[in-house]
Amino acid sequence: MNNDRIQQLIRFVQEEPGEPFNVYALAMEYVNGDSEQARAYFDQLLDQHPDYLPTYYHAAALYAERGERDKAARLYERGLALARSQGNDKTYRELQRARQAFDDDVEDW
Repeated sequence: MNNDRIQQLIRFVQEEPGEPFNVYALAMEYVNGDSEQARAYFDQLLDQHPDYLPTYYHAAALYAERGERDKAARLYERGLALARSQGNDKTYRELQRARQAFDDDVEDW
C-alpha cells in the first residue's frame, strides 16, 4: 500500500464523487494491505455504481478470499449478467474463468 497514492486517490474521490473509477482505484490500492477497507470501497461501488463492471471481478475475489463464499458467488453471477447485458465479451470470459476457478476451489473444501 502506498500512502501517498491513497491520499491522492481520496482527494480524487472528494473532487469527483460521482466518478466510479476513483473509488475503484482506491479499493484496488487497499486490496493487498487492508482487505476491510477494500471491502468498504467495493461495497460503495456496488451500491452507488452497480453498472461499473470492473468492480465485480475483484470484489468477488476479495469476498472469496475472506471466506464469504455466498457473497462471492452472487457477485460473480451479477458480474456475468452485467457483462452480457453490456455486450462486453472479454470481461464476460474473464469472469467465467474466475467463477470456474472459484467453483473448483469450493469443490475442494
